[in-house]
Amino acid sequence: MKKFILLAAILLSLIACNQKNIKNPDFAEITNAQFIDSTDMTNNFYDNSETYSLIVKELTVEGEIANPGKVDFTQLSKHSVIVKETLLDSVGGDRFTGAFRYDGYSLFDILEKRIIRKTNAEEFSPIIDLYIEIENDKGDKVVFSWGEIYYPNNLHKIIIATGVSRIVPSRTKDLWVLPGESKIIAAGDLITERNISSPVRITVKSFPKSFNVVKGMSPMYSSKIILFENQKPVGEISSVSKIIKTETFKTIFYGRGKGIHSTSPFTGILLNEILQAYFPVSRSSLKSGIMCIVGQDGYRSAISYSELFNRNDQQEFLLVETAPGEDGGLFRIFAASDFFSDRAVKSVIEIHLGF
Repeated sequence: MKKFILLAAILLSLIACNQKNIKNPDFAEITNAQFIDSTDMTNNFYDNSETYSLIVKELTVEGEIANPGKVDFTQLSKHSVIVKETLLDSVGGDRFTGAFRYDGYSLFDILEKRIIRKTNAEEFSPIIDLYIEIENDKGDKVVFSWGEIYYPNNLHKIIIATGVSRIVPSRTKDLWVLPGESKIIAAGDLITERNISSPVRITVKSFPKSFNVVKGMSPMYSSKIILFENQKPVGEISSVSKIIKTETFKTIFYGRGKGIHSTSPFTGILLNEILQAYFPVSRSSLKSGIMCIVGQDGYRSAISYSELFNRNDQQEFLLVETAPGEDGGLFRIFAASDFFSDRAVKSVIEIHLGF
């Protein structure tokens, strides 16, 4: 009996070994190295290399606020963003400089407890014409609109980075050059010119131009939009729907004050497409261009140049053309990037670009 059991065990062992040596061509192809990389031992591809700390300098907040002062990072939570950093090349085109995960503190949190004291509050009390200017220890400056910090569908995408990790390609093993100092990181930018090093000062500002405000204007209509750059007229728009292909964005149109307005879609043209001939891309415009869109009634909204022309998420601004004579027309703005509807300016009469 013992001999029979031993013989059976030997036979089973031989069968198992033989089964292991049988190759299935289809399975062999599927498990080929071109499909499976043994170096990726996690499903998180953004946290599989060493994180390096960055030198952080003292940062202050000032400008149109009642409580200026130093930023206390110890009271803030950290956030992480992933970016593919690319700069404008001096000879034209773009120059890729690396893919990284940055950890740090969001502008949303840094500015959350600052009490706004607008210089133009008597004329226009809403906060949507505010923007911030960030300066580093070398004098470089970049701007962000208040709306792109506090109104977007995706919050905490602009941070002061205090740590960095490479996102290393599994095959090429490219090790991108790491920064050594803290950086502003605008994770929503396609060309990352606003990612400047060693920020030391944040200044809160309102757009520096006065406009006549008429609350409750009805009917309200403007037949054209006048375009300005640094206070000088550079062109006008009076009709667009027959010139450029329209886009339709489905939305839940919800205001910060009045709540739900509608669930109707918006159809228009991409605002950046109609404006690009008047406001061409440059390093200075990407970094420090700030725009103001103004309605017939003086309602206005600030938008950074990069926010409009330099997105990597395709959540674009639409210019909606209404029927001639329609109340609230001829042109309206729809910001697909925003959770709230407050930057949807009606009866647009002017668009300003300043630096």
